Amino acid sequence: MLGKLIDKFRKGLTKTREGMVQKIRAVIRRRPELDEETLEEIEEILIQADVGVCPTLRIIDHLRARVASGEPVEDAETAVQEFLEEEIRKILMPADDAAPIAITTKPHVILVVGVNGTGKTTTIGKMAHKFRREGKKVLFAAGDTFRAAAIDQLGIWAERTGADMVRHQPGADAASVAFDAIRAARVRDIDIVLIDTAGRLHTKVNLMEEVKKIRRVIDKAMPGAPHETLLVLDATTGQNAVIQAKQFHSAVEVTGLVLAKLDGTAKGGVVIAIADELDLPVRFVGMGESAEDLDDFDAESFVKALFE
Repeated sequence: MLGKLIDKFRKGLTKTREGMVQKIRAVIRRRPELDEETLEEIEEILIQADVGVCPTLRIIDHLRARVASGEPVEDAETAVQEFLEEEIRKILMPADDAAPIAITTKPHVILVVGVNGTGKTTTIGKMAHKFRREGKKVLFAAGDTFRAAAIDQLGIWAERTGADMVRHQPGADAASVAFDAIRAARVRDIDIVLIDTAGRLHTKVNLMEEVKKIRRVIDKAMPGAPHETLLVLDATTGQNAVIQAKQFHSAVEVTGLVLAKLDGTAKGGVVIAIADELDLPVRFVGMGESAEDLDDFDAESFVKALFE
């Protein structure tokens, strides 16, 4: 199973590997002496791959110290690759501690938030497909009431995955949809409730207040819920994804992240930046368009695939 996941990561990280790892290898082949100019080039490549300024500077400082120690190096390319693998693994492991999601309550309520265009509704559909394969009964709450198309899209995923769905008319109160969904889930013996929300800019205070309202209503419908609040981020946006994560986390107490479209970017290093800057687990990563293209995040598989 782990080997299959590594293969999926390897395919999904192709652009990031070409834009980061292969460029670093080319630099070292040109200048295997690892002088200051070489280190600065490696630093620039890591930043361009959206690894993040702070983790990049720390990695390069550690590498600089290793070079300055005078430790003999027979193969500079291999030595640097092994060093980078270990440094990135150390950063990613804390983000991997709580994955995958533990389903301990019935119904287990998962609130899904994010900016329009991140692939939020599609991610909900993929999550339903994953949970259904595990034998769970799933119910959608069509809480993106601002867009009729979003409700229709979720309806298509409900038909495709065999999930139940609670929907109101476009423009209805999103919190009431969430409330009714939880009430229906209890009656129908549902295992997991996935609540969609309207895509909102993290800078729009009034929209963030609406998500807070949804959370309050969910708690009234089922004390202690939502049991998970997942933020869907678009990996292709790079460092902007980190900014979104910080803003959403401060507003709605995000408990985990889903990184979508990882296969469509050379900036997959943003996974490292997010893990370094936020104390949040990466629950899932999306690498493809089909229903099966959503996987639990695994740090070891990510690192192996990135450097192979």
